[in-house]
Amino acid sequence: MKQPIIGVIGGSGLYEMEGLTDVREVTLETPFGAPSDAYMTGVLGDAQMVFLPRHGRGHRLLPSEVNYRANIYGMKTLGVEHIISVSAVGSMKEEIVPGHIVVPDQFFDRTQGKRASTFFGNGVVGHIQFADPVCADLSAILVESARKVGATVHQGGTYVCIEGPNFSTRAESKIYRSWGVDIIGMTNLPESRLAREAEICYGTVALATDYDCWHEGHDDVSVEAVIAIIQQNVATAKEIIRTAVNAIVQQQQVRNCVCAEALKFAIITDKSLIPHATQQMLEPIIGKYL
Repeated sequence: MKQPIIGVIGGSGLYEMEGLTDVREVTLETPFGAPSDAYMTGVLGDAQMVFLPRHGRGHRLLPSEVNYRANIYGMKTLGVEHIISVSAVGSMKEEIVPGHIVVPDQFFDRTQGKRASTFFGNGVVGHIQFADPVCADLSAILVESARKVGATVHQGGTYVCIEGPNFSTRAESKIYRSWGVDIIGMTNLPESRLAREAEICYGTVALATDYDCWHEGHDDVSVEAVIAIIQQNVATAKEIIRTAVNAIVQQQQVRNCVCAEALKFAIITDKSLIPHATQQMLEPIIGKYL
């Protein structure tokens, strides 16, 4: 059976997971520029792992400065078929207590158009289906893995993605709550869109760190509070990843989810009219359909 290659995008330190062997640093350049940092690769059990700190080591990049296209393109060229996104979020629901885990199944985009969100263009047009923006199979594994390690996990929910880097105003926070969203963050869009275009399964382990600023009974969100909760839960995040990796290895034969063939009917440009340079640039993404 082919050894699965599983990517993790998140904060620094995850590549230091106990039991990871054959650790190597891989520096890539892509047609879309440089990724956030070098990729750390290794072996965990029967799976190959690829780790990338979304904001760069030392947290140097704003959410708007992250080169999402390069990050996902690099994952694709390294053979990754599953991406586990580890993200800090604010809770927009009373029952999602700071320290809880959420595995969202929907996203709502409130970014401001500053982020490149597609690999298409330059003479090739494609439209992916994105009604369900995460991989249902991978998300189910993440939920079950969180339960197995004893985390309090909420299955499903809507992640509203704002531009940042500032946190919400109180009025914004209350309006988002009125829309029925569950958590708020700054990074999972366009990351999930690009993963779908690259036919990579994508799921989010969202760590609730605060109540944003809507909750009158709690302090407003602050960097200090966010970092404190993240530090407390690094071990839990590692255990969720380890358990999920084992489950993927055990269940993985052939991917039967929509992610695996997301581009099968998405490209509408006449293949004979796609510029050669664009074909070469997007070979890892669309090559098998040309």
